[in-house]
Order: sequence, then structure tokens, then C-alpha cells
Amino acid sequence: MTTPDLQAAADALAIGVSVIDRATAFAAGLPDADDHQSFLYDLAHAASAVEISRSLLDYGAKGDSEGKIACAFIADALADLHSKLFGREEAWGVNEGEIDAARGFISQYRAPEFVAELATITAPSHLDEDFTMVADTFRRFAEDKVAPQAEHIHRQDTDIPEDIIEGLAELGCFGLSVPEEYGGFATGSESDYMGMVIATEELSRASLGAGGSLITRPEILTRALERGGTEEQKREWFPKIATGETMVAVAVTEPDYGSDVANLKVTASKVDDGWVINGVKTWCTFAGRANVLMLLARTDPDRTKTHRGLSLFIVPKPQAEGHSFEFSQDSGGSMEGRAIPTLGYRGMHSFEIAFDNWFVPEENLIGGEEGLGKGFYMQMAGFENGRLQTAARAVGVMQAAYDEALAYAQDRVVFGQPVAEYQLTQTKLGRMAAIIQGSRQYSYSVAQMMAKGEGSLEASMVKAYVCKAAEWVTREALQIHGGFGFAEEYTVSRLFVDARVLSIFEGADETLCLKLIARRLLAEVQ
Repeated sequence: MTTPDLQAAADALAIGVSVIDRATAFAAGLPDADDHQSFLYDLAHAASAVEISRSLLDYGAKGDSEGKIACAFIADALADLHSKLFGREEAWGVNEGEIDAARGFISQYRAPEFVAELATITAPSHLDEDFTMVADTFRRFAEDKVAPQAEHIHRQDTDIPEDIIEGLAELGCFGLSVPEEYGGFATGSESDYMGMVIATEELSRASLGAGGSLITRPEILTRALERGGTEEQKREWFPKIATGETMVAVAVTEPDYGSDVANLKVTASKVDDGWVINGVKTWCTFAGRANVLMLLARTDPDRTKTHRGLSLFIVPKPQAEGHSFEFSQDSGGSMEGRAIPTLGYRGMHSFEIAFDNWFVPEENLIGGEEGLGKGFYMQMAGFENGRLQTAARAVGVMQAAYDEALAYAQDRVVFGQPVAEYQLTQTKLGRMAAIIQGSRQYSYSVAQMMAKGEGSLEASMVKAYVCKAAEWVTREALQIHGGFGFAEEYTVSRLFVDARVLSIFEGADETLCLKLIARRLLAEVQ
């Protein structure tokens, strides 16, 4: 049985860090980054995995199981870095054989015999008593209220039942980020972000579409209001968000523009006592059930101002059921929405919405006159937290997939023995366990950073790594089920299709890596 060697892990990791640092410095000197997108994309992902690895050294020192998880994760990250480098050293600005000194460590802690030991490992999360209580509370709710309805919601593509929404409201779920003075539970301490991460993971284990994502949109609006809202707006909206009286959807993406928000076309034009909205938004998740939309619109017709011409609005709307809605105003404005059919992530329903002179009161321009042209920056404050939350959702989905795969492998007998007794199955489960715990621990670390007003880059890194990892974990969990994994009657099939959306929303993986992670890394060395 192999024992963890954290000094060897630190030494091997130092080699990986050195490679990332020199590759980043090389990239910073390139004349045109857009000519090297493949390199920068790989660099962003490799840097994210190495950063997570660094954070695991402290976790690994807490016990034998923790040490094994840390060594396995670090070895996996370094092996992936080696695969990205092999044959492309010149394009990365490094020498051949850069990882060779770490090969002994990689070989030892990626050995099938060692990884197989992790298949059923129980590695503590090391949450304190208060956070353990949060996890237990939301796990019980998820198991009792969300999980029994998850398959029906997915297969029939129904609305999220009101008893789930009401139950989460009673638990204070929507007020986790709302400051105490406005009726929420946020105290300005580390617990604000940690509580959100823990609750999101537990709900996502039961269902991504019917549980784990319900917190996200209120969270985004809350952070945007914190960043730029007026005192009157905070007093008006925070208490309603905290109690679940006001449910939120986000309307940013447009048919021709997603992450490229600088070129958005939807307009908000000034009229007496307010604004009128015109244009089309798409991928507005939960827009039917929501009472308000957080909408980003162009208030300055001068398109050369790009993102500086955008403002953020709270757009009230009637609550709707089902897959379509159509509303009109006495003033003549109209709003029409249709749900977009999707592979997974059902229950929330993602809508395309057409606005025709839809009137919004003056007081719903976030920040008032001071908020004109600052909408992009306010929404980014919300989206940074949304990326951390998406990583927590991915951890929950991965954990559920691992649980399903382990249970099936232990019960299913093939060629005279349970599937779980085959080495290949064990190594798959062991790698899953290491990836999941590494992802979980880093999400905790980023939550602590963000509580201090830091962690913007790290929030993007954890989102990029964990969401991509979730695709592999759920795929392998499905594969362990064999043919039954392809059957909708097994939960793992839902987890597989749900995981696919994680690398798309809250910043598509490619855009996140190129426009945020890579740019930030390069800026730090220039």
C-alpha cells in the first residue's frame, strides 16, 4: 500500500508551477494572442489545475486519506500538463523534458494500484460545526423534497414544483447573500460565501435543474445591487429576494451575442417616468416563473462605447407557468417568451424573450442616474460569484454520479464477480474521488478568498476546471453502468446530460479561458 509523500508532491508540483510561469511569460511576449488561442486555452486549463493542486497541499497534510487524495490529484494534473506539452514545447516557450523530473512522482501516484485504493475512500471535508450543520440541513431537504421529484421533472420537462421553492425559502436559501440589515443572513464574513457553496452542492446532488440552480439568480442580482444599487433599491428588493417573494431570472445573452456583451443590441430608451425595452434576449433561465428579470441593455446609442454604454435594470413581469408566455401593458408594451428545448437542465426552462416597448419604471435602473453606463461592471460582480456557484453545482453533480456508479458497481455481477472488484472500475472510481474532493476543497478556498474581496481570477479557474471535469466524471459513471447508463430510468443518464451544460453557462469554457483566465495571467507578468 502506497503512503502519501507530500514533500515529493510539493517538489513535483514546483516543476509544474515553473513550467506554467515560464509559459505565461512567453505568452505575454507574443505579438497577437488571437493567433495562439489553442496554446492560451490549454495554458489556462493547465494553470487552473496546477493552482488547485497547490491549494491541496494543506488539505493533504490533515491525514492519510487526505494525503492520498492530494497526491493523486497533483499527479493527475501534472500528467495532463505533460500531455499538453509533449511535442509542443516550442509553442509553449519551454524546453523538451520539462516535466521529466516529476515523472517518478507521477508514475507512483498515477499507478493503477494506488488509484484503485481511492475507489471507496472516505476523505473528510473538514468543515467546522456550523458549516456541517448547513450541509446536513440542505442534504436532508434535497433527499426528502428534491430527489423524489427530480426524475419526473427531467423526463416530463415540467416546472419546478412550488413546494421545492417554498421549502428553500423557509430554509433561508434565497437570503444567504442578502445582508442581515435587509432581512437576509449575510454578515459580511467568510460564512456568507461558504454557506452558499455548501448549500448549492447539496442541492445539486439531488438535481441540477430542480435544486442546485435556484440560488444562483437571486445571488447574481443581490451581488449586482450590492455593487451599484441605490439605498432605496436595496431596501425595496433585498427583503423580497431573501424571502423568495421575488424570484429572479437573468437576461443578458442575445441571439447574436453571448459572452461578447460589449456588442449587445437590446435597447433601453428614455421616456417619461422610465424606460422602454426593445429587442430579444435568449437563454433567460427560469424566466417564466420569475417575477423580475435582471436585464442588461444599451442605454447609449453610441455603439463605439461598447460595454460603457450598457446599463442594468430590474424588469418586473407577471409569473408564468409552462413553456411560453405573452404579456402586455396598458401603455402598449409587450413581452413574449418561449422555452428553448434542451438536452438536460430541465425544470428551470431557458427562454427566448422578445420585448416590444416594454416599460420599466425610472426607479428600476440599478444605481439610478449614477448607474448609467455601469451595468456591465455591476453584472460582472454578480457573475464572478455565479462562476464559483457553478463550480459548486458541478461538484454536487459529480458526487451524485460517483455515488450512483459506486452503488451500481457493487451490485452488478459480471463474469462471476461484482463490477466494483475489477481494477479498471476501481481506478475510474478512484480518479473520480480525487477529482471531486480536490474540486470541493478548492471551491471552499475560493469562497474564503471572495469573502475577503479577492478571488476574481480563482473563481474563473475553479469554474473552468471543475465544470470540464464534471463531463468526464459523469461520462465514466454512465460507462460503469454499461447499457443501463444509456437508459433514462437510471439517474446517471440525467446527471450525464445535465453536466454538459456546466461548461457553457456562466461563461462558456473557451471564452472564460481566453478572455478572463489567460488575459489575467498575462497581465500579471507584463
